[in-house]
Amino acid sequence: MSEAAGLRQRRPPRPPVVTDDSQTPEAQDGSSFSGRVFRVTFLMLAVSFTVPLLGAMMLLDSPIDPQPLSFKEPPLLHGVLQPNTKLRQAERLFENQLVGPESITNIGDVIFTGTADGRVIKIENGEVDTIARFGSGPCKTRDDEPTCGRPLGIRVGPNGTLFVVDAYKGLFEVNPWTREVKLLLSSDIPIEGRKMSFVNDLTITRDGRKIYFTDSSSKWQRRDFLLLVMEGTDDGRLLEYDTETKEVKVLLDQLRFANGVQLSPDEDFVLVAELTMARIRRVYVSGLMKGGVDLFVENLPGFPDNIRPSSSGGYWVCMSSIRPNPGFSMLDFLSERPYIKRMIFKLFSQETVMKFVPRYSLALELSSSGTIQRSLHDPDGQVATYISEAHEHDGYLYLGSFRSPFLCRLSLQSL
Repeated sequence: MSEAAGLRQRRPPRPPVVTDDSQTPEAQDGSSFSGRVFRVTFLMLAVSFTVPLLGAMMLLDSPIDPQPLSFKEPPLLHGVLQPNTKLRQAERLFENQLVGPESITNIGDVIFTGTADGRVIKIENGEVDTIARFGSGPCKTRDDEPTCGRPLGIRVGPNGTLFVVDAYKGLFEVNPWTREVKLLLSSDIPIEGRKMSFVNDLTITRDGRKIYFTDSSSKWQRRDFLLLVMEGTDDGRLLEYDTETKEVKVLLDQLRFANGVQLSPDEDFVLVAELTMARIRRVYVSGLMKGGVDLFVENLPGFPDNIRPSSSGGYWVCMSSIRPNPGFSMLDFLSERPYIKRMIFKLFSQETVMKFVPRYSLALELSSSGTIQRSLHDPDGQVATYISEAHEHDGYLYLGSFRSPFLCRLSLQSL
């Protein structure tokens, strides 16, 4: 045997190369088995999730019966609406000493507001003092509201008393010095055949004779305000109460979430915010146009809450939520898709849905003719959150909120 032949015999054999095409039947069967297990498991999980979801969608009743609504494209947040951070210059006052100070007024340097636990409070020399209570104890949950009360609108009358509307109980007069509370109009009394379920805001003539106020809905209460917004119910009203004759009448009906109200400086018309429709209506109450109604401003960049006078002769309006453009507005998207609204509230509570509402705060100053003069923003609600009203006093804006545990104060000179 030659030396070369011997070397070939001593060389170890090469290991076989196994490719995908050369897998043994056992390996192929194992891989197929694992794949089948994965697919079956995934399918079972999908079915276990989908079947209850479909069952809930089909069998559960939705608390709302929304109808399609039509909106114009929201105005671009450019120019006078250009986002800024001016509201972040505000300072928080009395944090964790009050909650939900939705509406604000003042007598001199004494501030008054109503809170979410049913109180009317006085703020003087840095002290918070309860002067009236409309319920039987603090609210711990939304279901407690009808019992503990919810004062939403507050104004000063000509004789130095306060006029207050409570969402559940009606219209009151409160003497801030003697602390006497007088019921003027109960929510239990039907007005033209319908009770008031959600009394919201008010404005008063200088002589105190007429009080104009809103009932946001005859169906939904304040604790269900999100259902009212989502359903788009058109049973809100603007009403007039005569303090001398005690008569009350409906000035405007079929409003979708009637909210803030404000008399003009000449007291010839009343502005009323129609929150769900992102607009403000104007109702003439005296003069040649008495009884007439028109649009003061429409297609606002948000959903308007309270309206208050500005020192420039115009009006401050706060947005409870905005309609970003560019961006995504959930309420605009859902307005023409009532079937999605029904499904949402079959599956989720109001508290859960509220978590998806952006905390963007926006206050607008309108001219006397309804033109937007300037805008104040807090894009993430870092300082001023859930603002509901801008009350101007002595060079400051006091910002109310429908759920925050503080007041905000913003110096107008710093803007």
